[in-house]
Amino acid sequence: MINVLLVDDQTLVRQGINSLLGLSDSVKVVAQANDGLHAIAVIQDQEVKIDIILMDIRMPNLDGIQTLLKLNELCIKIPVIMLTTFDDHESVIKAIKAGAKGYLLKDVSLETLVEAIKTVDAGKTLIQPAITERLIQGLQGIKGDFESSEIPEPLSQRETEILRLMASGCSNREMAESLFKSEGTIKNQVSSILAKLGVRDRTRAVLKAIELGLI
Repeated sequence: MINVLLVDDQTLVRQGINSLLGLSDSVKVVAQANDGLHAIAVIQDQEVKIDIILMDIRMPNLDGIQTLLKLNELCIKIPVIMLTTFDDHESVIKAIKAGAKGYLLKDVSLETLVEAIKTVDAGKTLIQPAITERLIQGLQGIKGDFESSEIPEPLSQRETEILRLMASGCSNREMAESLFKSEGTIKNQVSSILAKLGVRDRTRAVLKAIELGLI
């Protein structure tokens, strides 16, 4: 069972997500908080083990991104998945830079939400493909907010193609089928892309590629 702390300033939203996750036999909401300050107090109280934090990005007193930064200061390493109703590209970037491991819209299905929690609990990073696609479309106007850097070694045409598929949310298997390659070959090429871009996961690879104008 994966224990979840649910953080949202809207009571009805918390109740809805709590009820939704109550239908899962692998995820359980063990604590709730109405803002970032309350969430930190709940975590520090340590009455119950928390595996994942599901947190709204827009809250009074201490919002999701500010809470992430405060958790970093306190060396609290619980993975955070951001939930939002906003199509806010800048917030996606800020949340990921602050350390968010996942980013989902609040209208996700139970299946998608549970799978996201399992993915992040396994140590991986996840951003809903729909958000990634809109992020790519919307980043053109805010590229100046990034600090750019040169790539030590240029990406090959095939690696750029794989990056575009990654940005669309394709798995290694889906990319292998699309490019008529083995999953092992795709996995090796993804590793090469991460090394060349100097990032540790696929999400940051896509964001770095957007920042550098590669896709």
